[in-house]
Amino acid sequence: MEAPKTIAHEIGGVRNDALRFGLQGVKSDIVGSHPLESAYQSQREIQEGMKRKILANTYGTAFPLKMDLDAQILSRFQRPPGAIPSSMLGLEALTGSLDNFGFEDYLSDPCDSETFRPADMHHGMEVRHGISKGPICPSFI
Repeated sequence: MEAPKTIAHEIGGVRNDALRFGLQGVKSDIVGSHPLESAYQSQREIQEGMKRKILANTYGTAFPLKMDLDAQILSRFQRPPGAIPSSMLGLEALTGSLDNFGFEDYLSDPCDSETFRPADMHHGMEVRHGISKGPICPSFI
């Protein structure tokens, strides 16, 4: 029996390709970037839960489920990877995040930073068609 001529780069189900996806940091996966970030996330989850309960009590229990299905459908529509990023306008309108004013609105666009890596269109289409594994764009990690 002949040994395989290629070496698999998968360890634990994750493709570790440092040249394509950059170096991975373990600390960033374990610890949040700032203590206020975790407080903000938990407060936002509490507010979303209260909003779901109010909608269920007002319009019935099927309404929050319908909103979840709409969010799943709208989260799938994206542009192919390339120069123009997907705006996800329908999903932002459904979730109400169009009204939020984040740091990127007044400081600068994260795409203009020095650490931003543009998307590889060929790899993105390979991932979408199931030929390759990994995130579509290295900035989505």
